[in-house]
Amino acid sequence: MRNKNLDSQELYINRELSWLKFNERVLKQGTRKDVPLAERLKFLAIVSSNLDEFFMIRVAGLMQQKSAGLRRRDISGLTPNQQLKNISLAVHEMVARQGEAIREALAEVSERGVFLLRQGQWSQQQRVFLREYFQNEIMPVLTPLAMSKLDPPPILPGRQLNVVITVVAKGSDNQPEKRIIAVPVPHLLQRFVRMPSEKDFCLVPLEDVIADNVELLCPASHITGVSYFRITRDADVSIQEDEAADLLETIERAMIERRRGAAIRLEISDTIDASTKTWLIDWLELNFDDVYEIALLLDATCLHQLTTVGPIANLKYPEWPPQRPIDLWNSENVWQTIREKDVLLFHPYESFEPVVDLVESAAEDPDVIAIKQTLYRTSSDSAIIKALAKAARNGKEVIVLVELKARFDETQNVNWAKQLEDAGCHVIHGIANLKTHAKALLIVRRERVRIRRYVHLATGNYNDKTAKLYSDIGLFTCDKSIVLDVTAFFNLLTGMSETVGWRELTIAPTDMRQRFLDLIEREVQASSADQPGLIMAKVNSLQDKGICQALYRAGQAGVKVLLNVRGICCLRPGVTGVSDNIEVCSIVDRYLEHARIFYFRNGGHEEVYLSSADWMRRNLDRRLELLCPIKDNRLKRRLIDILNIYFMDNTQSETLQSDGTYTLKVSKGAKMRAQEDLYRVVCEGVRNNQRSPLRYKPLKSRSRRGG
Repeated sequence: MRNKNLDSQELYINRELSWLKFNERVLKQGTRKDVPLAERLKFLAIVSSNLDEFFMIRVAGLMQQKSAGLRRRDISGLTPNQQLKNISLAVHEMVARQGEAIREALAEVSERGVFLLRQGQWSQQQRVFLREYFQNEIMPVLTPLAMSKLDPPPILPGRQLNVVITVVAKGSDNQPEKRIIAVPVPHLLQRFVRMPSEKDFCLVPLEDVIADNVELLCPASHITGVSYFRITRDADVSIQEDEAADLLETIERAMIERRRGAAIRLEISDTIDASTKTWLIDWLELNFDDVYEIALLLDATCLHQLTTVGPIANLKYPEWPPQRPIDLWNSENVWQTIREKDVLLFHPYESFEPVVDLVESAAEDPDVIAIKQTLYRTSSDSAIIKALAKAARNGKEVIVLVELKARFDETQNVNWAKQLEDAGCHVIHGIANLKTHAKALLIVRRERVRIRRYVHLATGNYNDKTAKLYSDIGLFTCDKSIVLDVTAFFNLLTGMSETVGWRELTIAPTDMRQRFLDLIEREVQASSADQPGLIMAKVNSLQDKGICQALYRAGQAGVKVLLNVRGICCLRPGVTGVSDNIEVCSIVDRYLEHARIFYFRNGGHEEVYLSSADWMRRNLDRRLELLCPIKDNRLKRRLIDILNIYFMDNTQSETLQSDGTYTLKVSKGAKMRAQEDLYRVVCEGVRNNQRSPLRYKPLKSRSRRGG
């Protein structure tokens, strides 16, 4: 069977349909009764935000291909047009299930004393209050747009909710004339208006308040209909770096173009009349397949707001406070600890504060000479950005790569780049036509008679906010070979060197693909009947055909392949003679699984790697990524244990079947939830270390940020 054609389309799952299966798993969390109500609302909101990005990028790209007449098939054999049809069917079904889940969740919300009252459910007293509120707080910021009267109609922004009004007014010849008026609902206003109540929380959607008072916006017209709609636009903006004299200016211009992108999806309320619906479809040049009727709330991302209201705010998962990192517990001085041993940080179970702490300390430490760091996505109020700016003002050499092309964070990153430059940092934007996705920090420090370099490498971004929500791993090290490689990496970014012979690290796009293929092939060669090979990998996505084929060959050779893939997985497991030895599972839980860990048994000489890269073509061929070996046996064992815990999960884990569907893992043993067990292990490590007289002491006080 090893001769079976591994190019066969039957062996691969379409990328887009695989991603939709991931979003279905998110939706499933929003329906599970064992998930607290506020968390279910959060998952139902995430389904909508996920779909927004999916349509803006992935569906937009397919529609561009269709418009250009391209019929190139993907690895699963589908043309762009076929993919769009399948996506439309799947999303229409998903939106219907989401709507029913929202209806059930809102019924539970009302049982808790929080009532979402729609237009028509208000008492006369409540309606009077809402009219006064409308006149004082809402009406002054509204801008009604006569869509059918203006030529051309104005461009309405994507992802903004709109109230659509159909009116009959006198035309220029004094004859009745039907008009369509759009009223964009301002983003800056709270989506829900709270009405006065002594005991209950009565909330009203902002769009309903506007709809109930439209006669104040159109006083001279006869209103014949009011409903809602929302447009999703193409946000897949191409940036031609080779022609850009100033990349900052190019990015800013691209953001303006994104607002004018072609419409790719129309969401409408199910109360809309047929003629208005037809007018919107014709105006946006869409097909009926691109229209999604919503029964309850358009833009369900607003459910996030409900999770903070009154009694609902308490219906969340139990608090899991980030713990002191086990490797730093007995540390009086972080610099000294990193010199003595490699340090592993497992977020969010262990605090991200030591990373922020180290950068802040370095900014003020007179012995620190230079700081170099990559920034892909960071928080809106980033302590690390502030520390880097302070370091530059203190006269240190600060080099920061700010990736301007981090999708949907471009505007924020442009602002950060300008602020860092103003502070005196050397800001670079990477290598043309490649995104820098690697997560690396290098601190150069003068210690007595020598210069020492400290490195932090990570699977996740330098973002103190998402570090509390994403499961990621970081590594502090002073290992000579690794720090030399990280130094060479920053020299590569600044244009001071070409690709070098790396000692320990592997870099994409030049070497990482081949390195992974070599590691997989080596596992095949090391595998025997007495000691079968074993590959374990935890990634966000597996899409690259070359990696899939290498894993197929390994499985055919008797190597056991265990894959934990959170999202997209184009590999089809369980195919007789091809992938019998390959298992794929996916975990969706309270934290977003984001770490990338790779394990190879290697005939008993186990190797473990961390990376910023997924097994996707974009990561391996079009991004600057790093793959780092774990050299410390103690940390290696810890990471292997972490992987094993993920594969033992039988509560949140779902297994990918050969037909592309996922089923909840069934086990006759005790229930095991990976994230809960991982937190328990960290807490036990902390308790064991509490017997020690020495505790981790931050280099700077964290109290001002509540750390």
